Amino acid sequence: MAKAPESLPDVLAAVDLGSNSFHMVVARYSHGQLVIVDRLRESVRLAAGLDEQGRLNRESIGRALHCLERFGQRLSDMKAGSVRVVGTNTLRKAKRKGAFLDRAREALGHPIEIISGVEEARLIYLGVANTTPSDSGHRLVVDIGGGSTELIIGEGLAAKRLESLYMGCVSMSAQHFADGVITEKRMKRARTAAQLEIEPVMARFRRTEWDAAFGASGTMRSVADTLAAQGRPAGQITRDGIEWLLGECLKAGETAKLKLPGLAIDRQEILPGGLAILVELFDMLGIEMLRVADGALREGLLYDLLGRLTDEDARARSVRAMEARFHVDGAQADRVEATALTFLRQVRAGWKLDEPLAELVLRWAARLHEVGLDIAHSHYHKHGAYLLQHADLPGFPREEQSLLAALVGSHRRKLNAAQLEELTPPWHVKAELLIVLLRLAVLLHRGRGPRALPEIDLRPKGRSLECIFPKGWLEAHPLTAADLEQEAEFLRGAGFRLRAG
Repeated sequence: MAKAPESLPDVLAAVDLGSNSFHMVVARYSHGQLVIVDRLRESVRLAAGLDEQGRLNRESIGRALHCLERFGQRLSDMKAGSVRVVGTNTLRKAKRKGAFLDRAREALGHPIEIISGVEEARLIYLGVANTTPSDSGHRLVVDIGGGSTELIIGEGLAAKRLESLYMGCVSMSAQHFADGVITEKRMKRARTAAQLEIEPVMARFRRTEWDAAFGASGTMRSVADTLAAQGRPAGQITRDGIEWLLGECLKAGETAKLKLPGLAIDRQEILPGGLAILVELFDMLGIEMLRVADGALREGLLYDLLGRLTDEDARARSVRAMEARFHVDGAQADRVEATALTFLRQVRAGWKLDEPLAELVLRWAARLHEVGLDIAHSHYHKHGAYLLQHADLPGFPREEQSLLAALVGSHRRKLNAAQLEELTPPWHVKAELLIVLLRLAVLLHRGRGPRALPEIDLRPKGRSLECIFPKGWLEAHPLTAADLEQEAEFLRGAGFRLRAG
């Protein structure tokens, strides 16, 4: 049952840690709609601070943290469940970013999710679809970010095709116009680089596949504003408009001399790279005119957060899709899920597992613990973990996807200690406790029958768990007793004590 609107937080916020700019948008939920009440944007140029080894330099880290401290002041009174913060392409690529993310979380006061390119594309489409008229037919959405470019075809509120390309206005400008000099030769090289990225996906996004095209985010808005300042139709980008703007860039010869009405100063340096991508998207996909949408990733985050709070969670839909795709035994999944959640309610306080994600990920792992059987019975838990780690699961940030994969991968046999160590704190510790509950639930339903389990009393204490069965029940079920003894051995190898009696 969906949550009643009056039980929702009055105010929601989304923060987008992009490769070029950091954005924050705050909205009030009123009469079934989200009404934007505040927007903040700062140009951080995170992508420009990424060196060849994938490490962020001190200057970019400093700019980012100063920005997040200011954002954090605005979010200081907001509850955790009403705020979502995501990092995109540069944070996906960055190496050894753990220390920076810890400081960033402290500055913001809220956890940061690193999302995949495909998930970024889904959220962008959600933001565009909820802020533009719902015309009939398929729409193409293009978003040129600082480090990546997302292409989406969708209908209504549903994204049908999603792609994230490894090129953006900051990265393309840094590669071909690093010193600010703009020449025909450099522009040709940049356009060729864009062509090479677009070509593999061109057939899936060409003109015959959609009815109208929309652009989202800063590059599109910057180009549209500059063209509108020349008297062209507001909120639109055309092929001849791009050609005129390319000519102005070449005429200026340097980004510092690119003084055009409507063009913000902080966009001068990265405009040439963005234009090289944009003109090739027009040419290769057959775009004639593109309308600039009001919504983008941050608005998509808000609507996705609203969906989670009203039980329309995209993650739950992804789990159902995986169940269907890999022919999960639904009845068995129901049994394991119910038992695992019953166990969680008993140990939640003792093991401090009261975060909402603990229950959600245990529920999803119970439903998906057998997805690997569709590949092979031998080591099916490992196959399942691989699928969940690497599949496109709309709604899941990378940390949550890794957590789900870790639970499934360790639900039988030996625990995968290496996989657990790679999880984001505090889940590298709490995941092990959830795994114990999942393992017990799977073990107790090994017979796969409808017979109900007895009342089992769980008593947690540190890294130990005592399971109290009704008197005489284990003696009447010797196979289960033997399984529990073997399970105790497996867990002892991981430094965990299980006692059943």
